[in-house]
Amino acid sequence: MEQTKSEHRQKSFTCQSCGLSSPFTTTARNHLTQELLEECFVTRDPFSPDKEKFLVLGSTCSLCSMCVCVAPECSLFYTKRFCMQCVNKHLDQFPQQIRAELAKKKQSSKAAIS
Repeated sequence: MEQTKSEHRQKSFTCQSCGLSSPFTTTARNHLTQELLEECFVTRDPFSPDKEKFLVLGSTCSLCSMCVCVAPECSLFYTKRFCMQCVNKHLDQFPQQIRAELAKKKQSSKAAIS
């Protein structure tokens, strides 16, 4: 049986914030035996021989629908996934604890640059 070129083409996830790009296996909320908190892009863990292990690459921002990876510089998960642009734009709508954590991270990243 011949396969078409589109069947050979691998799906790729690209973070629209940092540019991280990686092939992904599927988008899922339930993956294998795990129930995930969000619909996300997942791939098999290349560092594990266990085929059941997987990595979550990212998801879409629940406000602007931008694809973002799970890196703390790119997104925040608080009941839903938010890109950092939307977090900063709507910071006053997040709980005080989240705002305090973000402020602390911002201070430590400024100190690391100095």
